[in-house]
Amino acid sequence: MTDGGDGAWHDLIAVERIEKGWVTPASLGARRLAVHDTPTGIHVTAALCSHAGADLCDGWFDGHVIECPLHQGAFDVRDGRPIGAPATRPLRVYPARVRAGMVQIRL
Repeated sequence: MTDGGDGAWHDLIAVERIEKGWVTPASLGARRLAVHDTPTGIHVTAALCSHAGADLCDGWFDGHVIECPLHQGAFDVRDGRPIGAPATRPLRVYPARVRAGMVQIRL
């Protein structure tokens, strides 16, 4: 963990373990997270759908959109906003950065 004056950053997963162009499951303590490798960089969200709790890491991912495997609700991983029904509540999004080959998130 490091503190660069802007909050506590925590190592989450090595960049080399991330599936390119896809979503990779990760965890930090009890938090289940989804690491999305997008055209604009790495984004980290909660791994469970805000609609019915399905694991988004088992869903379909394209560009910046993750689709839930259970009811096909969709979210923009950059800001967590729901963009497809039946999802109406946003996903939690964590500030992320890459340092020394590690994806880090700020809590």
